[in-house]
Amino acid sequence: MAKIESFKGYGGEPRAAKPEVPPAANVVTAKDGTPVRYPGCDGIGVRVVHPSNPRAPAQSLGLVMFYLPPHVKMEPRGHLPEECYVILRGSGVMTLNGERREVSAGAFVHLPPWCEHGIENTGDETLEVLICTAPPNP
Repeated sequence: MAKIESFKGYGGEPRAAKPEVPPAANVVTAKDGTPVRYPGCDGIGVRVVHPSNPRAPAQSLGLVMFYLPPHVKMEPRGHLPEECYVILRGSGVMTLNGERREVSAGAFVHLPPWCEHGIENTGDETLEVLICTAPPNP
């Protein structure tokens, strides 16, 4: 087991001044998100926390629930924003810089900027993926 480290704070200078009154939190569900369709893919994304969602208008990150039906594929592509895919339900295969890797519920996949990536649902149930992007994709 890895050694557990103590959190030592965020460190460094804050990028923005701390407001006198803390901002309100946004508590939302995927039903509160804004749908998005990706080119050439029959899956659907829901921008839950994203600059385009007035119910949770993040500034520096995007949080998308992605639903990929059985036997559907999103072709590999790369982009500047860094991403993390968290497989919540189902199983499939991700193509990462040309290499195929099986993924299933509980897997975290870190995608540095410009890492070519695609995902295919190889199972019989909807593949549910939580995608966190920083900065958010437009």
